[in-house]
Amino acid sequence: MKGGPEAGVTPVASPEHVGETSGTLSSDGRRFAIVAARFNHGITSRLIAGAAEAFRSHGVGPEDLELILVPGAFELPSACRRVAQRGGVDAVVALGCVIRGETPHFKFVAGAAAQGLSALSVEVSIPIIFGVLTTDTLEQALDRAGSGSTNKGWEAAVSALEMASLYTELS
Repeated sequence: MKGGPEAGVTPVASPEHVGETSGTLSSDGRRFAIVAARFNHGITSRLIAGAAEAFRSHGVGPEDLELILVPGAFELPSACRRVAQRGGVDAVVALGCVIRGETPHFKFVAGAAAQGLSALSVEVSIPIIFGVLTTDTLEQALDRAGSGSTNKGWEAAVSALEMASLYTELS
């Protein structure tokens, strides 16, 4: 479907007349928590390392970063809720890995984690960042837990930095 005046849609204002608010990647004295699943440890340990490295490279010191481990992805929403309710952090990064198997268990666990974290993210006053891999194969998970900025843990940490900054701007 095409937009614009020819389709009967009139823009409210041109981009140069609209104010913009966005977050930055500054850690600015903020504190962060990583809540990570131990299940599929070979993958989640790489996601944790990627997230920790992203935080470090953006100025978050070890005293401002907390790691909380839970058994699996299913437990992420409840643990993230406790961390958010407890306070003391500006954003929570939830990390896990669910790999499709031969039973429908994958759908239940991945769905519960996604729905729980999504609901939590609109309920609490700090950002909850979804960093749970849901892959068909181990190889896909390993690709997404590689090194550097392509690591999904790294991406989740960068999102946490930006969203924590944005929440401050929106306060």
